[in-house]
Amino acid sequence: MPKIIAISNQKGGVGKTTTAINLASSLAILNQRTLLIDADPQANATSGLGVDFNIITKSFYDALIGEATMAETLLQTSCPLLHISPSHIDLVGAELELIDIPNREKLLKIALQPIKDNYDFIIIDCSPSLGLITLNALTTADSVLVPVQCEYFALEGLGKLLKTIKLVQGRYNLNLSLEGILLTMYDSRLRLAQQVSVDLREHFGNTVFETIIRRNSKIAEAPSYGQSVILFSPQSSGAISYLDLASEVLNNNNIDITNINQREVQLRIKEIIKNNNNIEQ
Repeated sequence: MPKIIAISNQKGGVGKTTTAINLASSLAILNQRTLLIDADPQANATSGLGVDFNIITKSFYDALIGEATMAETLLQTSCPLLHISPSHIDLVGAELELIDIPNREKLLKIALQPIKDNYDFIIIDCSPSLGLITLNALTTADSVLVPVQCEYFALEGLGKLLKTIKLVQGRYNLNLSLEGILLTMYDSRLRLAQQVSVDLREHFGNTVFETIIRRNSKIAEAPSYGQSVILFSPQSSGAISYLDLASEVLNNNNIDITNINQREVQLRIKEIIKNNNNIEQ
């Protein structure tokens, strides 16, 4: 059975899609068969992994409304063990199309059923709003990973999301749990960032990941090249942080990766980059 993780925060601009792309890529590099579902109509996870929209014949939207199977939407990414079910601008209209369908909050769960056992991890990039599509993601997921930007309104946004998770637990998905809270865009020079980190750890204890995603120019640049930061700049602090996050997620889920050392990971990344360059040539 795969672990299905929804990456969600009702507050925008917290590094949600960046985390989805780079966590999924890191898990794949650590030998986990991984599927990334772009459930955000903005389709930033799709473009951020270099998917050419001209080659998309079937998207996540089509699977959701029953016009395609989930398997028909899958595309191979530049990372060998990572597939993506891409998003499309048509997903904007899906909210209205789904509203009269029975069990509309379970459509994603049903669509995933035939293929989910092909993967070790399924990562769902949610939109920042709580609509029917995000509700589908939370109804399907085993857990929610919450990126939180280290800023003044961080706790306020997090409180709203935790209330939403409790609502979903009570009505749609009794087993939904909190995978963890991830501090993003951290700048150690700012006293506010330090205070937010302290406050979150005081309030939520071990549910806050040890890994912190610091502000890093390579993380910001990578999507414009259609790559995860792991393949764009493997030695950068951003790449190392997301690999650390993936290792922490694996450890928290009792998956042993002690046989994979840092040198082997870097060699694997170099091999993937080399193969991708050869394909492009």
